[in-house]
Amino acid sequence: MPTQQVIAPPARAAMFLTLTVPPGSERAVRAVLAGASDLAKSVAFRNPRTDLVVTIGLGAEYWDRCIDLPRPRDLHPLPEFRGPVHTAPSTPGDVLVHLRAPHMDMCFEYAWLLTQQLGAHATVVDEVHGFSYYDERDLLGFVDGTANPIGDDAAASALVQPDRDAQYAGSSYVVVQKYLHDMEAWQSLSVEAQERVIGRYKLNDVEIPDALKATDSHVAMTTIVDEQGVEHDILRDNLPFGEIGSAEFGTYFIGYAGNPLVTEQMLHNMFIGRPEGTHDRILDFSTPVTGALFFVPTLGFLDGIDDLALPAPAAAEPGPGEIPAVPQHAEGAEVLGAPDRTGADDATTPDVALGLDPTPTDPTAGTSDDTSGAATAPAADDTPHDLGIGSLRSPSRSARKDTPTS
Repeated sequence: MPTQQVIAPPARAAMFLTLTVPPGSERAVRAVLAGASDLAKSVAFRNPRTDLVVTIGLGAEYWDRCIDLPRPRDLHPLPEFRGPVHTAPSTPGDVLVHLRAPHMDMCFEYAWLLTQQLGAHATVVDEVHGFSYYDERDLLGFVDGTANPIGDDAAASALVQPDRDAQYAGSSYVVVQKYLHDMEAWQSLSVEAQERVIGRYKLNDVEIPDALKATDSHVAMTTIVDEQGVEHDILRDNLPFGEIGSAEFGTYFIGYAGNPLVTEQMLHNMFIGRPEGTHDRILDFSTPVTGALFFVPTLGFLDGIDDLALPAPAAAEPGPGEIPAVPQHAEGAEVLGAPDRTGADDATTPDVALGLDPTPTDPTAGTSDDTSGAATAPAADDTPHDLGIGSLRSPSRSARKDTPTS
């Protein structure tokens, strides 16, 4: 059963795990990740009629500690996007585990076994169980992911292309954010007001024409078009989540891209503004509480990760020793799990602090308390994060494809 399958059909159930790895555990975690695809086969074989897709991403700081190879070109900590009203935080994350299946039990079983193998070598700092909700809608009542690219366009958008980073071609990057919704405030709006916020009609999921669409709508703010009129997409696999007792409801945003600067430009537009000083109206009802960027290597790279050279500090440490045995279910025991849950302004220039300017800076500033709204590009010894699509402008009605929604 495949891991690192970035492009996959929408799943009925998913789990999103963000883990941190303490210093001294780099080698032990690498050993477990090298067996991730074999573990997926073991879990999926017990229900061969369904698919389990396991995708694992590595954070920038963990890469530096566990792999003695140059960082992938666009791997860096996700900056914080601080606007005049709303902020997208940057939160810790060394490893992302994205699980997709028709039933939650398969996701749960894999996550349980994997974390038992990791033991004290990794800590789950965020865990979200997502579910497909009616006709692919989020809890706000709108269809999510309508404009995802498909076929060859999906591969071109979601996977690293050889002309961008030949060493890591076929890999991907993924940005994740956990958004919490103010459902009471949202439900107080009329349907027409909700449609103005999103930029789509609620019932039929048709995009509102550019001439009628609010310039601060979610659709308008997250459409990225370069100066040649080419739209740049990402591949979303968002799912809703919620807990009735705690009244916590939200959307888990997960966006794969061959160039993560496209996703970051979307976040810049949403939080800092296009033009600056404005913001995406959806943020008045939906607040991000996490945010991280990960590199998703190819399956071959992940399977062989334990054979790669270690950086000097990790190589000098003692070996990880025995990995704890994975408990097996007793013959006839019930498998744990859950049942199936059946137009923007005419001209704008990208913020140079996003890395669209060739001058590299310090990548760690994304977690600073700087209130300027500027996100920060990589350190001087890293490859500059040049989006490579020129200055960005708002889409014209004739130049753009269907607009992605998150």
